[in-house]
Amino acid sequence: MFTVREITDSDLKTNVTLEIMNSLPKWFSPPEDIVRKSLLHREMPFFAAFDGDRAVGFIALKVHNEYTVEMFNLGVLEEYHRQGVGTAMLRAVESYCRGRGYRFITVKTLDSSAEYEPYERTRAFYLKNGFCPLEVFPLYWNEDNPCLFLAKYIG
Repeated sequence: MFTVREITDSDLKTNVTLEIMNSLPKWFSPPEDIVRKSLLHREMPFFAAFDGDRAVGFIALKVHNEYTVEMFNLGVLEEYHRQGVGTAMLRAVESYCRGRGYRFITVKTLDSSAEYEPYERTRAFYLKNGFCPLEVFPLYWNEDNPCLFLAKYIG
């Protein structure tokens, strides 16, 4: 059984980020980007799922304004996929956001035009959990990685 909790310790945020993102090469790379994000996460609201003492997932949030929070990064160890970890973390994030008056949660992910199977599962997760695709930005990251922008109203 796993538990989800908000993490406020900056070092723990970095350690969880590095451990999980480095374990998910189908979703996260290159190594220098993972390190950069692990440092950015130190200043962000951060939630992690634990199986005992082992971190198995995380969500880092980027606050854009008084209405909107972005799920800046989300990762769940592959052996924990389809076990409710992502959904439980999302529920914790939604509760956190509602409690602070935010109305929207957004997320950016790889668009289906890139035809990469691991992200088919990622998009299915967001759609199943009430996110709506709003727009594709073909060059947001680069030509080979078109960005799908999704949002969920929680207000």
